[in-house]
Amino acid sequence: MLEGKKILLGISGSIAAYKTAALARLFVKAGAEVKVILTPSAKDFVTPVTLATLSKNPVNIDFIKGKNGEWTNHVELGLWADLFLIAPLTANTLGKMAQGICDNLLLATYLSARCKVVVAPAMDLDMFAHASTQKNIQTLRAYGNEVIEPNSGELASGLQGKGRMPEPEELFNWVQTYFTQTQILSKLKVLLTAGPTYEHLDPVRFIGNHSSGKMGFALAEQLASMGAEVILVCGPNQIKTNHTAIKRIDVSSAADMLKACLAHFPKCNVAILSAAVADYTPEVVSENKIKKNGSTLVLKLKKTEDILKKLGTLKKKKQILIGFALETNNEEANANKKLQEKNLDFIILNSLNDKGAGFGFDTNQVTIIHKNGNKIKYGLKAKHEVAKDIVDQIIQIIHA
Repeated sequence: MLEGKKILLGISGSIAAYKTAALARLFVKAGAEVKVILTPSAKDFVTPVTLATLSKNPVNIDFIKGKNGEWTNHVELGLWADLFLIAPLTANTLGKMAQGICDNLLLATYLSARCKVVVAPAMDLDMFAHASTQKNIQTLRAYGNEVIEPNSGELASGLQGKGRMPEPEELFNWVQTYFTQTQILSKLKVLLTAGPTYEHLDPVRFIGNHSSGKMGFALAEQLASMGAEVILVCGPNQIKTNHTAIKRIDVSSAADMLKACLAHFPKCNVAILSAAVADYTPEVVSENKIKKNGSTLVLKLKKTEDILKKLGTLKKKKQILIGFALETNNEEANANKKLQEKNLDFIILNSLNDKGAGFGFDTNQVTIIHKNGNKIKYGLKAKHEVAKDIVDQIIQIIHA
């Protein structure tokens, strides 16, 4: 499964770095191409010569290498890799990654990487349990990085507890499983909507909402990382897409979003409509900026066409259609009504009454309700973790 895969192995200055020699060897034996980046302190724990010999590639440590001042191109390294594994990850490097500090080659490459980044923390138990460490780990997860939890056992300090980097064989198996999963949706084409819509009043003003698009973009990245081709139709937002399998279509209004969805839905296996689409739009859009005139302004609005309901009427037998319901009251009753009326396979319910859920947050708390009545409640999670839960439910429907 690793034949031809490009793995970038980042190593920071922990005693656990000695394990990476065996890990590099396992990757190479499985057919992967391996390149190694060491932090300056990591070379005190494992030698560049050892890693260069086992990886069959020169080891990268500094921005400038050789007597002639040759530059190590961190951008090219970040673009080259199919997977960037940082193991061991020290508390120091973790904190820098969380804050965007860029003072060595490994960190510069991390900030340039477009592939999946996976980290394996290794440190003493009290360091790992410290509130700042845990906050930094959650920050990395919120960025979309994967964190392989450390094992419990005897540590270099002689203490017993959680902080041991997993053994090379465990990390190898994790990576092998990851690449297996990246192919699981390889034949799937998904239409996905995200973000708000803006309904213009004049050239300056619009009616909109607080949707950030974070949930939809997390879904796009998760689907693409598992092999799906994603058509992402998104309203105005500042989020960037990373995966090359995501085709992004930027729109503004509900009418624009409807047009794009109708164009692509017939060729898609799955449609997930997470966008917060305006229910109403102005009857008349002024060509010029509306000036203040009097103490009140009356706007006449008309209904927009319900995109989710429209796709529900067009849905073919083997297509899967999924909607979102953001509610403030009578949450489950309203979600169930929407589920039935719009011909959905399942609906994802979240409530503004749940702390940390809804617009703008990096976290979400959802309940997935299937058309057969099955209901799954999840706790508060990072949105990229919620995306995994949603995709898992799609996979179960496909393989049912």
